[in-house]
Order: sequence, then structure tokens, then C-alpha cells
Amino acid sequence: MRLLTLALLGICCLTAYIVEGVGSEVSDKSTCVSLTTQRLPVNRIKTYTIKEGSLKAVIFITKRGLKVCADPQARWVKDVVKSMDRKSNTRNSMSQTKPTGTQQAVTLAR
Repeated sequence: MRLLTLALLGICCLTAYIVEGVGSEVSDKSTCVSLTTQRLPVNRIKTYTIKEGSLKAVIFITKRGLKVCADPQARWVKDVVKSMDRKSNTRNSMSQTKPTGTQQAVTLAR
């Protein structure tokens, strides 16, 4: 009887652990403890987010998935953010253009 009770209790705990986040908002727990001063190459950055709070930071997410916190007031950080925004705007404008359809050949009389 004790073994059955222990097994049921284990199953309940496991179920509660697995289902814990289902159907609820999961908060982003990314916080910066320190800021890097080392410049990151733009071609290695996938995206970025800006964090407000006790320590304001720009969090760069690299193509490998690493999160790097940087000072939003640093010149190189501002340059990288502008570069990423330009790339994003270029991609958005390219994806929003509509094809013009078939084009007819134009012959010029001489």
C-alpha cells in the first residue's frame, strides 16, 4: 500500500512539474549583470533587444544563440543597432514589394 501511495505521489509531482508552464505567460528572465566593452562583429549578430531596468542594456543575440549585454550609450553599440535596423528595414521593404507581372519586350526603331 505504501508503494502504491508513493508511486501516485511521484506521478502527481512529475505531472505538476511538466504542466507548470502550459497555458500561462512565461516571463523573460534575461537580466544583465555586467556589460561587455568588446565590440561584436555585425555579421555574427542575429538580433537584439533593449532592456530597461536597474541596468539598462542592449542584449545582442548571436547566430549561435549566445546573449551578450552591452552599454546602450557606447558608440559601437549604437552603430550596430543602426546597422541591424537598416538590414531589417531593407528585408521588410523587399518582402512587401509586389511582382509586376510579365514584362513585354520593347523594341526601339532606329
